[in-house]
Amino acid sequence: MISVRNISFSYGKNDVLKDISFDVSQGECVGILGNNGAGKSTLVTCLNKIRTPKTGRVYIDSRDLMKMGRRETARQVSYVAQKNELSKITVFDAVLLGRKPYIKWTVSREDMEICGAMIERMGLSDFRLRYIDELSGGELQKVVLARALVQHPVLLLLDEPTSNLDPKNQHEMLTLVRGLAREQNICVLIVIHDLNLALRYCDKFLFVKDGRVFSYGGGEVMTPENIGSVYGMPVAVETVRGVPVVIPQLSEG
Repeated sequence: MISVRNISFSYGKNDVLKDISFDVSQGECVGILGNNGAGKSTLVTCLNKIRTPKTGRVYIDSRDLMKMGRRETARQVSYVAQKNELSKITVFDAVLLGRKPYIKWTVSREDMEICGAMIERMGLSDFRLRYIDELSGGELQKVVLARALVQHPVLLLLDEPTSNLDPKNQHEMLTLVRGLAREQNICVLIVIHDLNLALRYCDKFLFVKDGRVFSYGGGEVMTPENIGSVYGMPVAVETVRGVPVVIPQLSEG
């Protein structure tokens, strides 16, 4: 289990996160929701130690993440950012970088097999020797996700992972993430703007407003009242063919 306790963060005198606390169980996907500037991306970078919180702790199976060394942290937490820098390496080598926390002297056969299996599962076998600066945005997003997953993390942090994907690939990627979360008991936190994707693929929902937890829970918190309060617009939540759908209720003209 992941326990986040009283995380606060400031840029100078500007308080961005204020006393954030929540728990994530093994195998759960949690959607982090809120308007631009609410602190969602800052939150995930505090959880992987890219940024140092002003206050608070993150516990992974009761172990304090803030007290772990860099190698152990990388074995526990993996992160896919909104933007990823391109470099002149192949897809296979880019994915292999995710095994770095486990490599001591040289790359093992196990490392190679783990990367090969993940590349195949991602549907990237035909690209394994292609340079990643030759890939489309969607293909690159799959590569960086594969790199994060071969770390075998306990906690996977995804910051807008579907932003460069077409609708078909959005659903394929989130189906894969949810499946792996359950198979490997990974806790997944996904910063996501598409409420309908969140409803379909996430188990719980963390609404962040003005740097604070506005609401946290399962489907019961995805109400028109909560969504309207957080996003500042009226919505309806209806079920279409067994799937809950958020429908904006904006006046036209």
